[in-house]
Amino acid sequence: MDQNQLKQQAAEAAVKFIEDGMVIGLGTGSTVFYLVDALGRRVRDEHLQITGVATSSRTAKQASALGIKMIDLNDAPELDLTIDGADEVDRNFQGIKGGGAAHLLEKIVALNSKRNIWIVDASKLVAHLGAFPLPLEVIPFGVEHLYQRLAARDLKPKFRLDESGQRLLTHNKNYVIDLQLQQIDDPHALADWLDHQTGIVEHGLFLDLVNQVVVGREDGVEILDAGRD
Repeated sequence: MDQNQLKQQAAEAAVKFIEDGMVIGLGTGSTVFYLVDALGRRVRDEHLQITGVATSSRTAKQASALGIKMIDLNDAPELDLTIDGADEVDRNFQGIKGGGAAHLLEKIVALNSKRNIWIVDASKLVAHLGAFPLPLEVIPFGVEHLYQRLAARDLKPKFRLDESGQRLLTHNKNYVIDLQLQQIDDPHALADWLDHQTGIVEHGLFLDLVNQVVVGREDGVEILDAGRD
């Protein structure tokens, strides 16, 4: 099975956690695409009454086209469940997200959800976070000074560029700086430092958030419980 097949396998297993009447958060990315597609089939075939909150316009458009009722987070109660992908998940069930530059919206939705499930293929499971670059969404004003501060701390910053070679803009018209760290020894300490740097809107460390991880493997789906109720 190729990576896309493993992603689809995990997504189609995770959609079974969605129950009639739920208000759910829908993440962003290639694995979530398969999830939304599978959920659309359930809504059509089983006539489920599902209300969704999307973390990107891409997900919102896909879900709406499949007959899933979508609302703004401001108009939603506390979400029953959010299902999203992840770029890395370590053995302590901490994660890095933001490969699609949507980590600010993804974290807001996750924090307003009773439960969180991540859907990944097995390649996303790692012993230590950091091989995947850690994204920061940053305000353009004064960003060169912030970049120098990050570099001085040896965090190896690099501006993310779009297809035209210009600095990528997020949904909220901010830049993304990726930290090329290779290994993060203390994710909580790094997250705390980044939280105190003015100009950083949000970072891609998703800590102590996920309840279950649904993993697509060559020999089938594995559901890992993080032990967080």
